[in-house]
Amino acid sequence: IKEDFEIIDPNHIPNTTELKNEEKEKTDEARWSAPILSLAKKASENLVQSYGNALKSASLVGFISKPVSNDSTAKTSVRYHAMEERANLMNMMKLSIKILIQSALSLGRTLDSDFPPLQQFFVVLEHCLKHGLKVKKTFIGQNKSFFGPLELVEKLCPEASDIATSVKNLPELKTAVGRGRAWLYLALMQKKLADYLKVLLDHKHLLSEFYEPDALMMEEEGAVIVGLLVGLNVIDANLCLKGEDLDSQVGVIDFSLYLKETQDSDGKQDGGITAVLDQKHYVEELNRHLSCTVADLQNKIDCLEKTNSKLQEELAAATDRIGSLQEEQQQLKQQNELIRERSEKSVEVTKEDTKVELDTYKQSRQGLDEMYSDVWKQLKEEKKIRLELEKELELQIGMKTEMEIAMKLLEKDTHEKQDTLVALRQQLEEVKAINLQMFHKSQNAESSLQQKTEAISSFEGKTNEMMSSMKQMEERLQHAEKARQAAEERCNKMKQELAGRLDTCRQQMSQLDSKCSTLEKELKSEKEQRQTLQRELHQEKDATTLLKTELQQMEGLKKELRKLQDEKQHLEKVCEEQEQALQEMGLHLSQSKLKMEDIKEVNKALKGHTWLKDDEATHCKQCEKEFSISRRKHHCRNCGDIFCNTCSSNELALPSYPKPVRVCDTCHTLLLQRCSSNSS
Repeated sequence: IKEDFEIIDPNHIPNTTELKNEEKEKTDEARWSAPILSLAKKASENLVQSYGNALKSASLVGFISKPVSNDSTAKTSVRYHAMEERANLMNMMKLSIKILIQSALSLGRTLDSDFPPLQQFFVVLEHCLKHGLKVKKTFIGQNKSFFGPLELVEKLCPEASDIATSVKNLPELKTAVGRGRAWLYLALMQKKLADYLKVLLDHKHLLSEFYEPDALMMEEEGAVIVGLLVGLNVIDANLCLKGEDLDSQVGVIDFSLYLKETQDSDGKQDGGITAVLDQKHYVEELNRHLSCTVADLQNKIDCLEKTNSKLQEELAAATDRIGSLQEEQQQLKQQNELIRERSEKSVEVTKEDTKVELDTYKQSRQGLDEMYSDVWKQLKEEKKIRLELEKELELQIGMKTEMEIAMKLLEKDTHEKQDTLVALRQQLEEVKAINLQMFHKSQNAESSLQQKTEAISSFEGKTNEMMSSMKQMEERLQHAEKARQAAEERCNKMKQELAGRLDTCRQQMSQLDSKCSTLEKELKSEKEQRQTLQRELHQEKDATTLLKTELQQMEGLKKELRKLQDEKQHLEKVCEEQEQALQEMGLHLSQSKLKMEDIKEVNKALKGHTWLKDDEATHCKQCEKEFSISRRKHHCRNCGDIFCNTCSSNELALPSYPKPVRVCDTCHTLLLQRCSSNSS
């Protein structure tokens, strides 16, 4: 044996009278914790006996006479404390496995996750796996989880790969503690929990990375617990992982399952030092669990305060952004109003102009239509006259052929005259074709005038010019009519003269030549007029192109207006979304404030609520009626005060109690309000 043991002075050992006085003082503070575990008593007795035997063996070996330093005393105290914790955890594990097997066999069915002994078994097993865990430092903070050593089972035993993959694929689990609890649930359902833990214990060199040397899993107690877990293969469990919040469950051991109710402790005050030590260990363990829960709650409060500060900063930034966006929105509204006013004014002006132009165009169009109808009638008459002239010319040719015998001397002249007549016919056909082209062009001009309704203002001067040109055309047509009438008179004279006088034919042919020259001149003038008309048409086309460009500019302005309206709608949507985000932020803040108040109330409940003694209460706290044999006393499990049966008839499930317990009316209303606020 290489350890140094220290001899305890008898003066430091408390007397029985002192222990009794201390016990009386403590019974006033924690009378509700008087029932002690019978198995805890045995464990403490075993620890005392083992410690005495160790001292005796040390004295026999000869280590008593050695002086003991302060470092050695500290080491021995730490080792003794660790050994005591291991023994307590092992005894609790034995008791929880025993009660679980007995209750499961008495039920005779598969166990659910709501079964209280099964829940307490997992809590005790979690405490055993957490004992002596090393703290790992990361960038986020310190991490202390028992899921790390459980992940080694997948490497050591390939059968456990299904459990690891199913645990990793669960989306509800976000922490390592929740994954470790889910792994234990699945291993128990497979009835291989003992086998997997035995594989871990066989490779202790790997466990040394996660556990301290004096941890439960590194000592012999771990092997004992694995041997006890073999008995759980008798149980059939059906545990549902979906819907359970394994991350936020508080692992507190409920000793009410293992406590045995005893009678008043006044008759057993002389139970000895062992009972007092057991009570002390029990209270220390409860205080340790409460301190752990308080530390967790304080950490949660700090995190919530940080999140609240961040949310407030984000709210301030969001309000600033909203103010700037509102200012930009007002500026854009002003710009939109100005653009609207300008566009409305321009549209009104253009509407008035178009109305005036339409009126003028309609008036000019009516005059032009009348002129075109008159010209068309005149052209038809000219065609008829030309046809009659052709017929007369044919008759003259026939007459000439009949008179060829009598006019042999004049054959040369007649041939020349026939050639001139053919040329005249060709010229007449060309005039006909030109007239047809003019007719088609007039029709095209009508269609173009119908299409160019928007270019009315530019046509006013041009219409005047067209009117003047039409007047000139009328005058020319009148001249042509006069010439045609003269030609008709001359033709009549020619007919009369041809019937009687053949000598006058030469003179008439000369007259016809002069008339053809005049007609050619008229044709040339008409060609020049057509060219002028074509130029005017080109100018009108240019004006239409200008009007089209103006229309395109108007369409561009309309598109810009549409874009500005779309931007305005987008900004309104952004403002609405930001308002909704602010509302959601306010809801989150209110919920976080409610959670803070709940946590503070829980802290107050943990710190301030005390279990009221039966002797101190003579009246009900709510109705103030005096207690008697018929009106019995009842404790509220939430606040610890004493009420009558009518004032404490409600039952609710509390975090420290798995089943519904008795609660007073005020606590019942408060807890229901919390539940409703959390659900909302």
